Amino acid sequence: MIARLAESLRLLAPLRLRGFRILWAGMTISLVGDGVTLIAIAWQVYQLSNVPTALGITLMAMSVPQILLLLFGGFVSDRFERCRVMLFADLVRGCALLVMGVLSIAGVLEIWHMAAIAAVYGAGNAFFGPAFDALVPDLVPDELLAQANSLDQYVRPVSVRLVGPALGGWIIATVGVGWAFILDAASFAVSIACLLQLGQLQTAPQADVEPDSGSIWTEIREGFSFVRCNVWLWGTFSAATLGYLIFLGPAEVLLPYLVKNDLSGSASDLGTVFAMGGLGAITASIVMSQRGMPNRNMSFIYIAWSLSTLAVAGYGLARFPWQVMLTCFAFNAFETAGQIVWLTTKQSLVPTRLLGRVSSLDWLISIGLMPLSYALAGPVATWLGTRTTLIGAGLLGSVITFAFLFLPGMRSPEKLPVREPSGVSAT
Repeated sequence: MIARLAESLRLLAPLRLRGFRILWAGMTISLVGDGVTLIAIAWQVYQLSNVPTALGITLMAMSVPQILLLLFGGFVSDRFERCRVMLFADLVRGCALLVMGVLSIAGVLEIWHMAAIAAVYGAGNAFFGPAFDALVPDLVPDELLAQANSLDQYVRPVSVRLVGPALGGWIIATVGVGWAFILDAASFAVSIACLLQLGQLQTAPQADVEPDSGSIWTEIREGFSFVRCNVWLWGTFSAATLGYLIFLGPAEVLLPYLVKNDLSGSASDLGTVFAMGGLGAITASIVMSQRGMPNRNMSFIYIAWSLSTLAVAGYGLARFPWQVMLTCFAFNAFETAGQIVWLTTKQSLVPTRLLGRVSSLDWLISIGLMPLSYALAGPVATWLGTRTTLIGAGLLGSVITFAFLFLPGMRSPEKLPVREPSGVSAT
């Protein structure tokens, strides 16, 4: 059945591979749980303290340990079996959410509890992200990488932005926010079961791994050296750093506040807004899987990301819920299109043995200032106003992002052969 569907829809082609299919199944269930938690964290924080600063503190607590441990996470994902690294990360994150849910149901959860538990969750993210990025090329041949990344970017919004938030809003309204955390913890158990099964299939060592190639710092320096020699890598990491500093905190902290307070919305309304973002990302992933890699890949990435950042200003201009929904659709559609091309470019041009470390540097540098963005969102909104902050973040962030496209050497990958899916012509 899956094989016949894969033949007719290029997006599903990687599902012919059993290993990727198992990874995809576990990831999908886990991401649905993450979508539930996306709503639950925001709603729980604003129930305990209805000020943007409280959510900013919680998100900052989640991001700081992730940033501090990312380099080590990249080293571990290149040195050890990536499947086991992901399993360990899922175990840590699932236990953290279980504790959060129990405390919430018991009625004793406080903001400091949420910040501490979020920090443990963020530590797990530091290991899971680089390992996942590096595992996909181990499971998928070169000619299917673009479809695998498109499928990944399809599954994420369907789960995190569409199904998960809708389910989360219903659970919160029906049985309470604590049970939403419990559900996400259970979803990690399913992901762990799939990773255990995937580990049994991987009898051969991962490609290009040298278990005793040197100390952790020697290997991390090797990853740094490769990034430093490629403008398209360090330039994009730097662009993401500044872009996220400017717009990510306002978008993630102030959007739930805007829906709850300015638009008098409910948890279900917030879930619907996120669901429209999911639809935008789904649309982009389907289109990109059918069209394949653009010839001018770096130009495409930066134009898409600049438009995505500009959409943040639309949140501040919106006066009705449907306008917020359309803006969220556009934001996620452009962001996903750029992300698919970026992932495929990185996986194609970075040597496999360095991919975990380069991916960890991607995460580390890109989100390095994210805690500061979360911390500043509340105070800046208090000073300038919620809407003005969102408009300014969108406008300034988009200009800065687009400017990085003109760094000398940034478009050098457009002259290099990027792995193209078989049967897909470049646009």
